[in-house]
Amino acid sequence: MDQGNTAFLLFSAALVLLMTPGLAFFYGGLVKAKSVISMMMLSFGAIGLIGVLWVAYGYAIAFPTIGGTAPSPWLFDASNLFLDAAVADAAAPAGAYPTLAFVAFQATFAIITVALISGAIADRAKFGSWMLFAGLWATLVYFPVASWVFNFGLNIEGTDSYDPEAGVFSYGGWITNGLEDIFGVGAIDFAGGTAVHINAGAAALALALVLGKRVGFAKGAHVPHNPPFVLLGAGLLWFGWFGFNAGSELAADGVAALAFINTIAAPAAALLAWLIVEAIKDGKPTSVGAASGAVAGLVAITPACANLNPGWAIVLGLLAGALCALAVDLKFKLGFDDSLDVVGIHLVGGLIGTLYLGFFANGTGLIYSGSFTQLLVQAIAAFAVMAYSFVVAYIIGFAIEKTIGFRVKVEDEIAGIDPIVHGEAGYVLDATK
Repeated sequence: MDQGNTAFLLFSAALVLLMTPGLAFFYGGLVKAKSVISMMMLSFGAIGLIGVLWVAYGYAIAFPTIGGTAPSPWLFDASNLFLDAAVADAAAPAGAYPTLAFVAFQATFAIITVALISGAIADRAKFGSWMLFAGLWATLVYFPVASWVFNFGLNIEGTDSYDPEAGVFSYGGWITNGLEDIFGVGAIDFAGGTAVHINAGAAALALALVLGKRVGFAKGAHVPHNPPFVLLGAGLLWFGWFGFNAGSELAADGVAALAFINTIAAPAAALLAWLIVEAIKDGKPTSVGAASGAVAGLVAITPACANLNPGWAIVLGLLAGALCALAVDLKFKLGFDDSLDVVGIHLVGGLIGTLYLGFFANGTGLIYSGSFTQLLVQAIAAFAVMAYSFVVAYIIGFAIEKTIGFRVKVEDEIAGIDPIVHGEAGYVLDATK
């Protein structure tokens, strides 16, 4: 066991877990004052529920190691029910780090992905219905999709090779190993452009359509109540994102360092691009625009952080910041109420970052190889995840809305749902009242 890499992986997991409270602040500042508790609780609810489900059976679905042949991503590894096999490995790790360290790291990805979706239903969702949706969507969508993407060829010895004497087979999800078998190159998604951002963004669009528009939905009708919260949340997200991207190398090495510097360069460029677009469109650059631009750049660089030179990362950031700044207005033109721009930032940003690799990925991108193959597999991966997530999320959300109800009453939405749903207020100026 490599203690240095184990420590690196555990520290990265802690950084990624911090992203969800950071997201709670980011989202909380964007809603109205009487909905801030409800909005933040959607993120904290995801931490509690998905953390438990991941330990109980989520990891067993996402990373099955059944038998001696390459297992299907749809199989369930009964040996890791409540992580029994992973706990046994911790006593004498077979690989470079204990399996439990990897389990912990991937748990934080599952949590933040589910929490991201909540931004599309701000100001109008029931907490209990959200928790039911979160559990079902994680089980039916995130855990299998994580296997498609992150189950990328590590075997029980911690390597990616086949050892015929030991009878150990590498395995992997179809987005990585499967597409490589067909096209000669697999889709590149180093830290979750498809599994996290496109996945969450597509589900967010589905829920926005199921719940419908907020009362008074119109451009400029809903303004952030606390921009400092938004900036604080963006800062925490950016800080945690270094664990998200660099940590996905699973080792403290040169690839992790490249991912780290690109996680500085791309969001910095995206922040500037968003402000420029905002200044041209609206006449003023805003703090919320700066925070949103940084997040858009972080989203776009996520799949690409280890496969781009820093110069190309800056170009990606500029594209993502500008295009996402324009994309957030699509909800007004197309008539869907994605409250906090999960679609405009995470779905669009994830698509940009994933497809960009088809052109500029080191070695296999079009400009290096002269081939469109990498772009083709990137597109297959992106649109397959988007379609699957959208359809299943829509079915789950629709079923919940038609049975127990997903949306609060109109009068509660107008009044502010914090006291109705949680019996609390975000701001109490006079504690005696």
